[in-house]
Amino acid sequence: MDLSALPLATVAGFALTSFLIELTPGPNMAWLAIATLTTGRANGFAAVAGIGLGLLAVGIAAALGLAALITAVPSLYQTLRWAGVAYLLWLAYDGWKSAGDPPEEALASTKRAQYFRRGLITNLLNPKAAVFYLAVLPPFLPENAGLSETLTLSLVYVAVATAVHAGIVALASLAAPLLTSDRKRTITARVLSALLALVALWFAWKTR
Repeated sequence: MDLSALPLATVAGFALTSFLIELTPGPNMAWLAIATLTTGRANGFAAVAGIGLGLLAVGIAAALGLAALITAVPSLYQTLRWAGVAYLLWLAYDGWKSAGDPPEEALASTKRAQYFRRGLITNLLNPKAAVFYLAVLPPFLPENAGLSETLTLSLVYVAVATAVHAGIVALASLAAPLLTSDRKRTITARVLSALLALVALWFAWKTR
């Protein structure tokens, strides 16, 4: 994959478009804030890595034509969509239930692999990511573009998305010291978990 195969203006325009799209509220943004505020920056960055891998996997699938198959078969799309909604609702429930866990338990290094997996699964079950690769990416490709150009722009998107998600974790970690008591941490975790549940419902409506 060679960025030189694509005009710089094309890559820059696609990167800017990806950046603006990633700034819109979505399940990744809400969940990363919850994970970071309630369990620490390390778990937040582990989740970012999982999200990035999930987006890359969807991008590769789109380049190989699998994403087009999912969107072309309504039953496959709806199965993926509702699985994603159910998983987000489960994350919201888990966040609410574990809000009162001792901070040292939430910050345990063993949690990092768990948050990585959750970030990965959330995006593998996100049909919106597949739609992005099918609807937003193609107009930026030159005529007769091959697999190399498609994967190159997919990597650009993953890089932009990862930078935005890492920024969310960094900002949330700056706010974490304000939660100086167990009561504040519990309340914050439950409010954010309730918001994530609302995001899941919004996601179900948006991807219908």
